[in-house]
Order: sequence, then structure tokens, then C-alpha cells
Amino acid sequence: MTHSGRHFLQIPGPSNVPDSVLRAISYPTIDHRGPEFQELFSHVLAGMGDIFGTANQVVIYPATGTGAWEAALVNTLNAGDEVLFFETGHFSTLWTGLAEKWGLKPTVIPGDWRTGADPDKVREVLAADTDHRFKAICVVHNETSTGVTSRIPEIRRAIDESGHPALFMVDTISSLGSVDYRHDEWKVDVTVSGSQKGLMLPPGISFNAVSQKALDAHKHSTLPKSFWDWTEMLASGKNGQTPYTPNTNLLYGLKEALRMLNEEGMDNVFARHQRFAKATRAAVEAWGLEVLCTNEDEHSPVLTAVIMPEGHDADELRKIILDKFNMSLGAGLSNLKGTVFRIGHLGDLSDLTLAGTLAGVQMGLQLAGVPIKQGGLEAALDVLKDK
Repeated sequence: MTHSGRHFLQIPGPSNVPDSVLRAISYPTIDHRGPEFQELFSHVLAGMGDIFGTANQVVIYPATGTGAWEAALVNTLNAGDEVLFFETGHFSTLWTGLAEKWGLKPTVIPGDWRTGADPDKVREVLAADTDHRFKAICVVHNETSTGVTSRIPEIRRAIDESGHPALFMVDTISSLGSVDYRHDEWKVDVTVSGSQKGLMLPPGISFNAVSQKALDAHKHSTLPKSFWDWTEMLASGKNGQTPYTPNTNLLYGLKEALRMLNEEGMDNVFARHQRFAKATRAAVEAWGLEVLCTNEDEHSPVLTAVIMPEGHDADELRKIILDKFNMSLGAGLSNLKGTVFRIGHLGDLSDLTLAGTLAGVQMGLQLAGVPIKQGGLEAALDVLKDK
């Protein structure tokens, strides 16, 4: 079917890329060993430090978030090291699998995919680990598959109270630039992220923010690394350079995205995402449907995962909405396939865009024969009108 108007990309990432970022990406490529590139790269390194909330130099890779996962592990750990993971959804499971492939030994605290990593469980497990077998603790900040945000400051406090020396690693791939995050203040050792969510870029840039403790561990890490090696990346970055060919045009886009975020002000960006999430949940509740996340203080500002009523298929609903209204919603992943759909409300998004998104969902639910109450869109608008 041919559709008029623009496509509504309302998956929870990759998110919509603003026109000014697209224009920046289209600039002519420059000599990546020349002074103009040095200025560009130094600028985005400093800007990303501000976004992460760190005074240390950030590592920028021409890769996706999966590469940043790998970089975090291979730069700090050794074969056979035991690592504590928390099963909060599909992406925490993928990170665990990557660790296994590197010869690490993950211990997984099981979860129900409706709640985040439990700080009390962190405290309990680490207090019992008197031999300090665990060398790292890995947590996904915002689990994209479930719409659940783990409470990183509380987890940090639990680690401190247990007196455990393990490295603390956090995945912010779907939260950075949309959800309040403070690498230094929360004493995170390695923060992992990517370009295609809150930073409003296409996939292709990934990041590690690192603490001094992580850098000290790096000196003794024996896992193989070449492309991911922090030593070469940090040394080159000090001079506004990279040890291999950078993705220059995406870095143009990153510079523009940073300008946009700073112009709006990060506190305003965070508040906007909270408003959009609250409006979306208001619509879901008014429809008589259920949000997957069960903890009030763990609702994601980035996306909302909605449970389909029994006997109705989420993928069929998504197909109807795509065919009829030219809007893409997120699918349920692995354990949640067919049982949930995900509404992305992150990045380059306005009140009217969200209202249009929720109107499309409401019409789609009706066309799919899903029994809903009327008034979901109106409930969302009541939230949106109060800025």
C-alpha cells in the first residue's frame, strides 16, 4: 500500500533522526588525519563526557552497542573470571551470552522481565561472596525489551554497603541522552552506550565511559583485544585522533545532536521523556490494558511495553498498524514474542508526534478487535496539556 505523509518510526530505537542531524551527516568527508578532524573529534569527546557525567576521556568506537559490550569486558577482565548478571530482559541475556563466548563465567540472578535489578538482591549476593569471586557486576540500565529501568544509584549503594571490590558495569544503550545518568557520581566503572537511541543518530557509534578503577583493571587484563583496546583509543583521543579510520560523517551528526541536546538543556530533555512516558501509560490504563513493568519507580521514560489481552496477538496488531497507518511499533522479543508490543517515545519527539502515535495505536487496537475502553487518547492528552 502507498501511504501519504511520513512514516511513524515509534520503535524504541533506532529512533527518528532529526533533519539537521541528517544534513550534518551529509557534509563532505574530510581528511581524518588533518586539523579539522582533530577539532571535530576533540569536540565530541568533550561533549560526550558531559552527557555521561564523567571528567574522564570517553572512548568512541565506529561500532554498535554490542561492540561496546564486548569492549567493556575484554578491556577489564581475564579468562575464567566470574561475572554477576541480572536477568531483566532480552538484552541482559544477550550480554550474558557474549560474556560466555569470551570464556568468562556468568552467574545470572533470574528475573521475571517485569522488574529491574533488585538492589536488595545485589546486597545479599555480594555480602555472601566473601572470597570476592565476582570480578564484575553487569546491569542494563534501561531494558529495551521490557520498558523497565533499573535503579542504578541504589545498586551502587548496595555494592558499597557490601564492601565488595567488583567492577560495576552499566549498559545505557537505550537510556543515555533520554534518562538522567551520572557515571562519576554513581561510581560506575564502565558505562556502555550507542548512538541510535537518545542521541538521535543512525546506528554506528558506540561508547565506553571508564573510571580510574576500570583503567587500573585494564592494565592487568589478559583477554585478547586489538580493535577494542582502550590503550590505543585513549592515547589517540588525547590528540583528537583515532588509531584507525573513524566514521567521520556520523561524528558530524553526533556534534549536531549534542548541540540540540544542550540547546534544549538536559534537565528539560529528561523531563520531556518522563512526560511522554506518563502520557503513554495514562493511555494504556484508560484502554484497560496492562503495562509490562510492575514497579512504579522503574517505569521507563524511553518506551512502554504493553501486554496484549489473552487470545490476541501483538504481532498481528503491529502488522495492522503498519499496513493501515504506516507506523512501526516494537515487537516482543524472545520470551515476549507475540504477547507484548512496545511504544517508543524517545529522542526527537514532540507532543503532537506522541499524540499521533497513540491515536494510531488506538485505531489499530479497534481494527484488530482487541477489547478496549474508549478514552485512551484523551487521557494522554490530559497529561500532555500540563507542561
